[in-house]
Order: sequence, then C-alpha cells, then structure tokens
Amino acid sequence: MEPFPGSLLHRSMDSGGADAVNAVLPLLKLLSIAVIGSLIAHPKFQFVPKETFRILSKLVFVLFLPCLILNHLVSSISLKNFILWWFIPVNVVVSTALGAVLGYSVTLICQPPPQFFRFTIIMTAFGNTGYIPLSVVSSVCHNNTNNPFGSECYDKGVAYVSFSQWIHVILVYTLVYHMMEPPLEYYEIVEGGEEEEEVIVHEIEELEEEEPDDNGLSRPLLVEAEWPGLEDKETEHCKKPFIARLFNSIPVISQTNIPDFDSMEEGTPPSPKSVKCMAELKVVKKIRIVAEHTPIRQILQPPVFASLFAILIGIIPGLKSFAVGSDAPLGFITDSLDIVAQATVPSVMLVLGGMLTEGPNESKLGIRTTVGIVTARLLVLPLIGIGVIYLADKWNFLVQGDELYRFVIFLQYTTPSAILLAAIANLRAYAASEASALLFWQHVFAIFSLAIYLIIYFKLLLVHA
Repeated sequence: MEPFPGSLLHRSMDSGGADAVNAVLPLLKLLSIAVIGSLIAHPKFQFVPKETFRILSKLVFVLFLPCLILNHLVSSISLKNFILWWFIPVNVVVSTALGAVLGYSVTLICQPPPQFFRFTIIMTAFGNTGYIPLSVVSSVCHNNTNNPFGSECYDKGVAYVSFSQWIHVILVYTLVYHMMEPPLEYYEIVEGGEEEEEVIVHEIEELEEEEPDDNGLSRPLLVEAEWPGLEDKETEHCKKPFIARLFNSIPVISQTNIPDFDSMEEGTPPSPKSVKCMAELKVVKKIRIVAEHTPIRQILQPPVFASLFAILIGIIPGLKSFAVGSDAPLGFITDSLDIVAQATVPSVMLVLGGMLTEGPNESKLGIRTTVGIVTARLLVLPLIGIGVIYLADKWNFLVQGDELYRFVIFLQYTTPSAILLAAIANLRAYAASEASALLFWQHVFAIFSLAIYLIIYFKLLLVHA
C-alpha cells in the first residue's frame, strides 16, 4: 500500500490537474470557434465578407440572444429567486465602482494625455457582463455530466448572467454616455451675434467631416459587435461637449454683485437668499436638460426587453406555468426559442474572431496607459473581486451552497472592458480609435488572464466539492 503522504500528494496532483483541465478546456473551445471566425473573415481568404458578420451580429442582438435570455431566465426565475439573487445586479455596481477607483489610480500612475483622463477610468471600470460571461458559462456547462456545477449548470448559469444585463445597460446609457462626451478643450467657442460657431481644435477636424454613404462598411466591426445600430442613433448634441458647455455657462453667483431684476422692486438690493435660490433654480433646470438629452428610450432594446419580460413571467406563478414545463400550453414556443438560442454562443465567437482579424487601430493613448488599463482590468481587478466575494459570502449576501452563483459573480470582475464602450465612443466621437485598439489588446490578453483566474476560481469554489 502506498504511504499516506504519497497518496495525499497524488490526489492533490490529480485534483490540481482536473481543475486546470476544467478551467482551460472551455476557453479552448471558445478560442477554436473564434479562430474559425478569424480565418473566414481574414482579408487574405475572403471566405465571408465583412457585411455578413454585421448581419450575423444583428441577428445575435435581435434574435438569438433575446431567445437565450428569455428561455433560460424565465425557467429559472421566481419571486423567491428574484429576492435571493439581489447581489448579482448589486455586484455589477460594486465592480464598476471599484473599477473606477482602479482606473483613477491608473491615471495617477500612468499619466495619460489629459483628453483621455475620463476615457481611462471608463475603460477600466465597465466590464463585459454579456457576451463573454455567457460564452464562458455556456462552454463550462456544455457537458452536463462532467461539468463541475451539476446538471442544471447551463440553465442556471445563463439565468444568472442574464439577470445582470439590465443594470449594466442602464449604467452605460446614463453614466457612460455622458462621461464619454468630447472634452470641452477640444472645442473653441466663437461667439458672433446670436450664433455660436464651433471650431474643433487639437487636430480632430475629421470628427465633423461627413463620411461617405457606404452603409457602415468603413466602420470597424468592433463598433457593431455587441450593440449593432447604436452608432446610428445620433442626436444634435451627441458629438459635442454638451454638459460641459451647459454647466460652464453658469456664472459664479455672488451674494452681492448679481441682482435679481425679475423678482425685486426697483432700487431694492437683492437678498442673499434670493440670489442663492436663483442659482439653485438654474442648476435644477440644467440637470433637467441633461436628463432630457439622456437616451433612456434606447435602453429597451431586445436583450433588455427579454430580461424584463422573463422576470415578469417568472415571478407570476400563473404565467410561468402557462409557458414553462412539459405540460404547459405554450411549451412548444419555449422549445422553439431554445432551438434558436443555441446559435448564440457560436455566432458571438465567430463575430469576435472576425473583429480581432481587423487588428488594432491607431491610438494616441500611449503604451504605458494601455498597459496600465489592461493590467488593472485583467489582473488587478479580479484579485479585488476575490476579496469582495469572500466578504460577501462571509456576510451571507450570497446564495448558500450555490457555487455556480459565485462563479458568475467572479466573472464580472474578470472580463475585458465592454465592447459596447466602443460603440458609445464612436457615437460621441470621443476616443473611438483608442477604444477599438484597447479592446483589441484586452481581448487578446484576456485569453491568458481568463485561463489563470478560472483555474484559481475553480480551486477556490470547488475546494469543498
């Protein structure tokens, strides 16, 4: 019989090897699909034209992904689970806030060009909570018999990821949309009579030039990879420093030197209270103007609508039994949705592979800042995430005994920046080329960082399994 220490070492090595295989094998599956996408999209081969990938991306966005979310979230969600899963959307906010602090640290250490200060914070803070986690969870749960999370891994995993979609999109369309407006320093305001002429400085005259009508073929595929059609939702002020100009137009209100002519009698000096009240009213009015120029209506896109609709059906028992189950009257519809949804992950990875084929764009961000953002987002933030999850588990914020729940929350700290940020950057005409280049390098290095942290996660999560 083998001595105990040797037996223990042998079991430990076997366990370590199994954890490494369980962690790396799902990534290799996804990487293989992405490589196929790169090959068929490569300009040297031209098997599939660029426009085909755009159409495929729109199909994922409008059809495949909503079917996946609706089918799996509605079968897993209930009023009880809706309450139990509260930490998933909260963790999106927490991870974003921690990423923003980390991004601010990157600006202090790497000293990016001044016009990219906000850009550095945004790209470090907002991770991909959609396509990448869905793909990783789907690949990990692909084999229902050998995956480490049990037979319900796929349904529950997709439901967990889908449950975080709505909060992420709200943050992007409110906070990120306004943070990504062009810095005021890019513009020189020349007043002439009642009109203002905007003169673009710092060598970005091309941002206001009209592009030829080529149906978007000149745009990088990255711009439409996650939220196709967003860059076409241009508004009057989307490419201008609207908020900065709006709030910089507020004069510095003095309590003694600015009279309130509309509300005081002639010859009566203004009181400090009236001046302060006037200033507060102006600020409130400007905040209302900002709210009116926030594209809230764009939030209700097919994936978000599918998430909200699935939650509504799931928490109402009568509706859920009518749509889900082998004896449900509308069960054939959910089965049809499941068939369509199976195309989501392969299509996403093919589009991602085609996106990476285009290579990085030119960037004025600087190598030091680029390395700083990639390091902070892919290597440092996951370590912080481990601490957050440890504390959340210690404080009983998480679902007890559900390792898959913890795994999905871990993924929110591990993914590269959201691809949607490139579309926002292109829409706002702010650092669009830099966003494309940075996302390219993040997705390249994420192959290695995800492999490392998946091994660590599996070790931590499954140590008691």
